[in-house]
Amino acid sequence: MWQSSPPGSIYDYIRVASFSIGPDGLIEQWSSRAAGLFGMAAREAIGRDPVDAFMPAELRADGRRRVGEILDGREWTGLVPFRMPGEGGAHGVAEVYVMPSLTAGGERGALCLVVDVRALRRIETDLAASQAIFGQSPFGFVLFGTDFAVVRANQRFATVFGGAADDHRGRTVEDYLPRPEADRLSATLKRVLETGESVTDLQLIGTAPGGTERRHWSMNLYRVHSGAGRPVGIAGLATDVTRRHIAAREAASARRNLALLNEASARIGNSLDLETTARELLDVAVPGFCDLAAVDLYQGLLSGDEAPPGSWAPPHRDFGGGSAELRRVAHASAVSDALPTAVAGSGPPGPDDVPPALGSVHRFPFGSPCAAALRSGHVEDVPGDEMGFVQSTLAVPMVAHDTVVGLVQFSRTKGSEPFGERDRALATELAARAAVCIDNARLYRREHERALILQRSLLPPGDPEAAGLDIACRYLPGNTATEVGGDWFDVIELPGHRTALVVGDVMGRGLRAAVAMGELRTAVRTLALLDLEPAEVLSALDEVARGLGSPGGGSGGALGGSGGSQWPSRAAQKSREADLSEVYLATCVYAVYDPVTRRCTFANAGHLPPAVVEPGRPARLIDVPPGMPLGVGGEPFEEVEVELAENALLTLYTDGLVESRDQPLDEGLAALRTVLTGPQMGLEAACDHVLTTLDTRHGEDDIALLMARIQGLPEEAVGDWKLPREPRSVGRARDLARSQLLAWDLDDLVDTTELLVSELVTNALRYSEGEIRLRLLRDRTLVCEVWDAGLVQPRRRRARDTDEGGRGLQLVGLLSAAWGSRRTPRGKTVWFELALPDGAPAAELSVEQLLSMY
Repeated sequence: MWQSSPPGSIYDYIRVASFSIGPDGLIEQWSSRAAGLFGMAAREAIGRDPVDAFMPAELRADGRRRVGEILDGREWTGLVPFRMPGEGGAHGVAEVYVMPSLTAGGERGALCLVVDVRALRRIETDLAASQAIFGQSPFGFVLFGTDFAVVRANQRFATVFGGAADDHRGRTVEDYLPRPEADRLSATLKRVLETGESVTDLQLIGTAPGGTERRHWSMNLYRVHSGAGRPVGIAGLATDVTRRHIAAREAASARRNLALLNEASARIGNSLDLETTARELLDVAVPGFCDLAAVDLYQGLLSGDEAPPGSWAPPHRDFGGGSAELRRVAHASAVSDALPTAVAGSGPPGPDDVPPALGSVHRFPFGSPCAAALRSGHVEDVPGDEMGFVQSTLAVPMVAHDTVVGLVQFSRTKGSEPFGERDRALATELAARAAVCIDNARLYRREHERALILQRSLLPPGDPEAAGLDIACRYLPGNTATEVGGDWFDVIELPGHRTALVVGDVMGRGLRAAVAMGELRTAVRTLALLDLEPAEVLSALDEVARGLGSPGGGSGGALGGSGGSQWPSRAAQKSREADLSEVYLATCVYAVYDPVTRRCTFANAGHLPPAVVEPGRPARLIDVPPGMPLGVGGEPFEEVEVELAENALLTLYTDGLVESRDQPLDEGLAALRTVLTGPQMGLEAACDHVLTTLDTRHGEDDIALLMARIQGLPEEAVGDWKLPREPRSVGRARDLARSQLLAWDLDDLVDTTELLVSELVTNALRYSEGEIRLRLLRDRTLVCEVWDAGLVQPRRRRARDTDEGGRGLQLVGLLSAAWGSRRTPRGKTVWFELALPDGAPAAELSVEQLLSMY
């Protein structure tokens, strides 16, 4: 049966033309395709000599010889150049197949089949390009026919699902996916084939042949058509997105943990009652973190024993080889069943293991995981119960200031996700926060005995030292009886020889203000060591302050004004102290000084402005937006960067220095500028001069004063280079470091510095992007910084025995006095610090330190 070939067949692309030559050597028949190929109608071609019509003059002699041979009965195939008729005719090359033929009269002619070589080359190129795209794609590529069976698959697809690419022909989706997923993919293939609408990011879940791990694939599907537009199948592009799903799951878990920590900050520690704090911890943890939980505190802590709570019973005390006495102060459950044995805490679960009743006193046996947790201060895993109710339990010691005050147990029942490493860290953090609150309550009950120790512990030890700064400070408590107040100052060394200067003031007096101040100062130090920007430090500190108490009066944290001053009046506020007895408000100014650039960045939370005196100029107040006090919340903090002149005097202070009931704030600030503008003197003498000259009305309020003389690092103490992003920059960095250290006469540090610089620059080349910057700073120590444009912070990891790399940061940690990384506006800086040689031989790494790298 005759059947027409549909449009778009291979013949339409090849365009085969034909014509015939008669016995006289002239064109006898001329097809329509020949007319299209050569641009000559049949009436023009028939009867003409094909050699004269189409071949160039220089080839005509050979062409006539070939025609003669053909008419003698010889077949011939070859390439023939031709040109279109006319003066401007285009030239081309045709592949010709000539077959001798006989006319009705027995005379010899020829039938010629002609193909334009350009058309053949285009088809070959298209086929080659298609094969390259299909075969070299880094993604799994598969072509389904209209019957949804695999027509073709590339090698990448075969690598995932096994076998060679040709082995997948004829397979269906049921051969790759479990039934539910296969049905879903089949329905999608049918819809794409019927509608022609493509599908992107179709998520599929299955297991690769021979494996057990669940994999996630993302598949893009689109309908494929022939040249005539007829659907011939569905093309699929598959990508393994398992790691992306794992990362998304971990990110979701991290967000949940962060939300839980934020909730804990707001809900734990709102009371100084020990049992209430324990219940607050369980209110946060159940059911957001676990299904079951219980808290045990040391009996001595609850009874007011002056001896600090111990983590383990002394051997001479008859505790049966177990822990000291504990009391169960809280428990919680998100399930209807009674508390299971896993949170009983008496040891390995057994049929007779009954959890202690609320309020009962008990001890943990020596061999129990709970006892081990109390003894070591580390989290211990408790096995699940034999009845299959509890899946896993964490026994977490409650540690505050290196003292174990109790134990909290978190349990998850069957059906819940088991605890992982992130969960262990979160459990430790929750227990630690509750422990701090409990320990603060214990300290609060000992106000009189610990007041002096507390105040001294909150001040910088000795004479603070900082690179590029000479520092002197004074603290005068307003309550001379207890020497405890809410004012504080601090000097914190930061990486890169930078220094953080802090002065703050908690509203109120006595132990209440001192405790709040202690927590805020601790938080400032913690945040400073994270190397956050000053505004970020104050924002985080504001969150801490808001978690310290709740308003006890209707006035809340509103601030009043005084005498039209732009700075808030603290005297008016402190007169309402009774109304704000439960509100923890504080002001703070936080500054970071860089001795290399002599620039200082300030952020202010409702505090008085810093003062600066530059040589030969009067004192002035630095215009730093004051912002809201800590504990008020709701408003962002701003930063101001100021370049300070050499030998300038920077002064930070609290309001007790310039404000009293008899002196408006503006007058006090003007008096301070006048005193600072006086003759230059030593810092210690300057501090005494300020305190004795100003009318401080001492005894009305605490006073904290911090003065710093600006001494920038000299140019010869700084080495700064930019390195191109290329492998040889590693060697270049070593050479620069060696040359600079030799110029500084630090020969003993050359080898170590070269090695560590090489590691950091190599990491910058391997894991980041953009230009690299190397900087060496010499002051009291040697600091090396490597800057790059990458945003991912480095982390140490333990390399496996078979790994050839992965120990660079371990070397940096072992050989340097300190190391770390910090964010910059356009990337990050990784640094390490080395002590300057003191003439003694350098200490060699111990065997244990070397083995710790493996």
